[in-house]
Amino acid sequence: MLWPLLTAALLVPASGAALDLIAAARQQFEQIDSYRVTLRSSTAQRPTQIIRYAYRKPGFVRMEFIAPHPGALLIYSPHSGQVRLWPFGQRAFAALTLAPDHPLIRGPYGRSVDRSDAGALLRNVQALQAGGATELRGVETVGRWNARQVVVTGALGKTVDGVHRFQLWLAEGSLFPVKVASFGLDDEALETVLMDDVEVDVPFAADFFQP
Repeated sequence: MLWPLLTAALLVPASGAALDLIAAARQQFEQIDSYRVTLRSSTAQRPTQIIRYAYRKPGFVRMEFIAPHPGALLIYSPHSGQVRLWPFGQRAFAALTLAPDHPLIRGPYGRSVDRSDAGALLRNVQALQAGGATELRGVETVGRWNARQVVVTGALGKTVDGVHRFQLWLAEGSLFPVKVASFGLDDEALETVLMDDVEVDVPFAADFFQP
């Protein structure tokens, strides 16, 4: 593979780039059926959020909250287009039925549950690349992964879901994003997400994503 041989940072226009790790990462993502990770999300506005996150195509999502709402469970089905939320644990109390973009369950910067997976992240990064710049940096250790760092900055004044710059770490080989940091137009740090315990093509039980 070519990119592990690049040792110096390389700045290239997003359009027509000879080497585009984001496009390659998205192609890799399209080849997998499911994945599971532990998300550790931190912002300046709230405590670190830890979620056991599972995803299966064409868009099933299961989020088991570890902190700061231990025991809460959320399941989204692309077939119904709805979210079932158990704030105090599955079937402990009656579940709430919500739209995926309901304010109660939206991410800190408006991200909805149905657009919370790694594929949606990579699509957003690609959208920001148009007219912007992509910087390829060195390989770093993130958890147990060797990961290539990629920085994508939008064109002047451009944002995607409020993000002007993405800083990603893509695991060598799989190119799965194992860490991402996002920044606003004023270069304010918005959110940093670390993805631990990555498992790809997980054979989930038939009822794993059923409410």
